[in-house]
Amino acid sequence: MEKKKKLLTIAIPCYNSENYMDRAIKSCLIDEDSIEIIIVDDGSKDSTFKKADAYAKEYPDIIKVIHKENGGHGDAVITGLKSASGRYFKVLDSDDWLGKKALKVILTFLKENEKVDTEFDMLISDYVYEKLGKKKKRRISYKGEMPVRTTFSWDSVKRFKPWENILMHSVIYRTDLLLHTNLELPKHTFYVDNIYVYHPLPYMKKLYYIDVDLYHYFIGRDDQSVNEKNMIERIDQQLLVTRMLIEDHPLRTIENKQLRRYLSQYLAVMMAVSTAFLIKDGSAEALKKRDDLWEFLKDSKNGQYKYVNRHILGRSMQMKTKLGTAIIKIGYEISQKLIGFN
Repeated sequence: MEKKKKLLTIAIPCYNSENYMDRAIKSCLIDEDSIEIIIVDDGSKDSTFKKADAYAKEYPDIIKVIHKENGGHGDAVITGLKSASGRYFKVLDSDDWLGKKALKVILTFLKENEKVDTEFDMLISDYVYEKLGKKKKRRISYKGEMPVRTTFSWDSVKRFKPWENILMHSVIYRTDLLLHTNLELPKHTFYVDNIYVYHPLPYMKKLYYIDVDLYHYFIGRDDQSVNEKNMIERIDQQLLVTRMLIEDHPLRTIENKQLRRYLSQYLAVMMAVSTAFLIKDGSAEALKKRDDLWEFLKDSKNGQYKYVNRHILGRSMQMKTKLGTAIIKIGYEISQKLIGFN
């Protein structure tokens, strides 16, 4: 008898994740009929592969494991996507977890709509920063930016605050549509989650937002990619991703004004992040990289600069005087304290 197709595939990329992958996996084990979990072992050197195989043996109807050579986070995501059999697709990093109550709400919604054969291109939910040692958790909610629990399009989306962009944590995509976007993520590169949430958006027409805290985003380990020291050391990877976004969708071809405004703001945020870290580095080499990045944006054949420059964040990041760079540094530090994003 042919197995019923699962509703939701959750891909969990793992690299040397033996110390924390259990929480991520167990947070998804709530409905064997509806959920498929794909653990992608990205060439781990610890016992991650043994743990993954043990889970697959214990939950053969839910979990499958893919062992592959190390290709980085993006390559693991693409591997999971190409192997997904669920109608919808979600990425969960191995050091994060999903709220079980929120996941049940999502599954109930998907089941109800499957009965009437209704599909959505993208589902959005809220997420929580679980910062190590911080009792008060920062919750990112989209209630002010989009309609709640009703079908909508980009026409109904309002202005986003710069710190409330849609992230990988926020989205569930329709699997076949995501594959149709020809999403490509470079190997051995951090910060590709920005491409994951930016590139598919113009393809997403039918949206739905459920106001539950589904994703719990853990930050605070010294070895994490979003650690400030690591971001400065890996700035070339951040710059590569930013350049890829600049070269992606020509904003002048995006007919929907709300979507074009959102994409341009996302680019402005990426430029701001890169600029802030290069200024914090402060070396002559780093400042040249800052100038080169802005020249790359201005020279883009896609004409992206004029759209980024419409945002106050984009304009303010171009200040080069001592006062200007000091303001950028202070602005970053205030934002970091208020939001706690790394």
